[in-house]
Order: sequence, then C-alpha cells, then structure tokens
Amino acid sequence: MNTVNHHLQITYAVWTSVISGAKVESMIRRVATTPATGTIRRAAVVDMKLEVVVLPVADVDRAKDFYKALGWRLDADFATGDDFRVVQLTPPGSACSIIFGTGITSAAPGSADGLQLTVADLEAARTELAERGAEVSEAFHDAGGVFHHAGTAGRVPGPGPDHQSYGSFASFSDPDGNGWLLQEITTRLPGR
Repeated sequence: MNTVNHHLQITYAVWTSVISGAKVESMIRRVATTPATGTIRRAAVVDMKLEVVVLPVADVDRAKDFYKALGWRLDADFATGDDFRVVQLTPPGSACSIIFGTGITSAAPGSADGLQLTVADLEAARTELAERGAEVSEAFHDAGGVFHHAGTAGRVPGPGPDHQSYGSFASFSDPDGNGWLLQEITTRLPGR
C-alpha cells in the first residue's frame, strides 16, 4: 500500500472516531487521494466567510452612536486601557460585522470606501436610513449598466432600468467619511 494513501486512511479513521457528523465530511472533502497513484489533490475549497470589516474612525463614541442610531446591533465594546478599544456592530440581517476603535488600525479615519450593503428594497432602505440620521443619496445606476464606478463617475440619476436586480444603488457616509453603498438585489444570480 502506498504510504501516503495509508496515512490518509489512518487519518480518516482517527477523524471518524474523534469527530462525528458534517465536520468529518467537510474535512474529508478538502483532501482526497487518487487511488491508483496515492497522490494528494484538493477536492474542494475551504469555506471562508467574511466576518469583520475594520473601519478607521477618529471619534469612537461618535461612530458608535451613528451606527447604533442606524439600528445596527452593538455586539461588543471592550477596552483594555486608553490605547486599545474595540467596538463591534452588525447591520440588521448581516452575517458580517464592522469593528472600529482605538489602536486597531493604522488607516486614516474615513479612508474606507465602497463598503456595500445589499437590500431587497432600495427606497425602503433609503427612507429608513434617512429617518435614522444618515445623509443618503438619491437612487442611481451606472452608465455602463454593470456595476458602479469609483466615486461619483458614471452615476445616472434614478434606479436601474426596470429595477433590474444588482443595478440600483444609493450611497451614504459615516461621520468620518467612510463610504457605504446600498445595492438593490431582488433576485440573486444562479449560484449566489
């Protein structure tokens, strides 16, 4: 028996005895052997989920108040001294959170741009954010029809033609100038 194949069989037996259920299947899918040669090949890509986006801010409490006012859930506010503080908030319905604070990034306050939130109803989201204190742009779509250009280049007033999914946007910024986009997605593309 090939040494590599034998090792994987032993490893599989250990995983099976120690871990049960879907975790084993997930691990096994990551590495597989070709029986004839015993060579290792990747069977699948490891799942990676975006968990946190770091925002550079100048005033932590002002940023915290702004995002809480938008209705974002406060998950954490931890400080270990005057030089280190982490605040985490999560937008409604999102699996990804933002963090900001003191001593967590060297980026200039307000330098994050193009942060994107997807919404099912752009006008409802615009209205809610405005009512909660954000200065939200009017709806726009891109002149090229695919995705928005950087900054305000290529913006055409109004939602995308026929409100096509992925085609309508609005923008807003936090008090430091970190730039957010809302993108309306009513029907996801296959596989998304």
